[in-house]
Amino acid sequence: MTGTVVVTGMSVATPVGLGLERFWTNVLAGRNGISRITRFDVSAYPAALAGQILDFRPEEHLPSRLLPQTDVSTRLALATADWAIADAKVDPATLTDYDMGVVTSNASGGFEFTHREFHKLWSQGPQAVSVYESFAWFYAVNTGQISIRNRMRGPSSALVAEQAGGLDAVGHARRTVRRGTSLVVTGGVDSALDPWGWTSQVSSGRVSAGTDPDRAYLPFDGRAAGYVPGEGGAIMVLEDLAAARERGVPQRYGEIAGYASTFDPPPGSPRPPALRRAAELALADAGIAPDAVDVVFADAAGVPELDRVEAEAISGLFGPRGVPVTAPKAMFGRLYAGGGPTDLVAALLAIRDGVIPPTTGTTQVPERYALDLVLDRPRPAPVSTALVLARGRWGFNSAVVVRAAG
Repeated sequence: MTGTVVVTGMSVATPVGLGLERFWTNVLAGRNGISRITRFDVSAYPAALAGQILDFRPEEHLPSRLLPQTDVSTRLALATADWAIADAKVDPATLTDYDMGVVTSNASGGFEFTHREFHKLWSQGPQAVSVYESFAWFYAVNTGQISIRNRMRGPSSALVAEQAGGLDAVGHARRTVRRGTSLVVTGGVDSALDPWGWTSQVSSGRVSAGTDPDRAYLPFDGRAAGYVPGEGGAIMVLEDLAAARERGVPQRYGEIAGYASTFDPPPGSPRPPALRRAAELALADAGIAPDAVDVVFADAAGVPELDRVEAEAISGLFGPRGVPVTAPKAMFGRLYAGGGPTDLVAALLAIRDGVIPPTTGTTQVPERYALDLVLDRPRPAPVSTALVLARGRWGFNSAVVVRAAG
């Protein structure tokens, strides 16, 4: 084991594309994946827009036996894991099962599945409830199903920290590889676009009530008034560098070079928010100074107070307009546990192609934010190191540094 952990395969399922290249093409083109929710009547809700995946047909990607036992989020996670594993040119049957692990994050559980079964319970009685309800609702089900499907019996876990959880999963996966598990599948996928899930999200008070898909989610804009939720996420294959070389991996997208997480002080505390500290610790873990970072993929809450806090953290660490900042999630919404891993995939593709994706919609960045936000169109630039930030409700902060693989 070298201690160097690299990404050898990855894929996504997002409202702007299934699979790496379609996702990346649409992100660079600035295509919007936000639309009015179509799965139920949202006319009585204060918010009606979401990033929906409209082109995923689970029966085209998964065996029929899995469909009755899985929520939409697990179906997306299984398919995305299949694509990532194929991208890494891994045949699990040729590797030792206990040398492969799975670490994922999930913020919502099997929302749609469990509420459908609850409705059966109340309207038809307990005999109508699916036996699969015993696990399909659970936050760890994506880890379990990916593990079972691919005979990955090594150290595995599941993490829950809302939007920050996906980066925590990647950080823990790196730790797992460094402890001796040569290959770990990791990332996060979420979906909660059913009536109860939507009610839960809207109740946060942070969801945008905008009706124009192009203007509803405006991170770091002076007109920002909340975020648009989405569904989906990303899955990656992490391997020890030496093991990847021995396996003859044809590609290495980059190295997971640094990771850190922090927790904000309680409301009313004189201590500052801890997002900047997470970024500083991740850079220290990577052994680099701020001036080595070529781009920051921001958490980009789209809530004025939270945007201000993040802008202060970034400009305080890198200097006023000291580093390009981007938030491609403005095109497809905040994906909760899937958000951080999707940003990591975008960061690794930015390293591969030498281009920073844009933040669509946003046009009026307040001067006091002192951010060099990439707007309107992609910015060609050499990218060798990227910092990805994520925050979850109730004070979670996480940061991951990725850099070009040596």
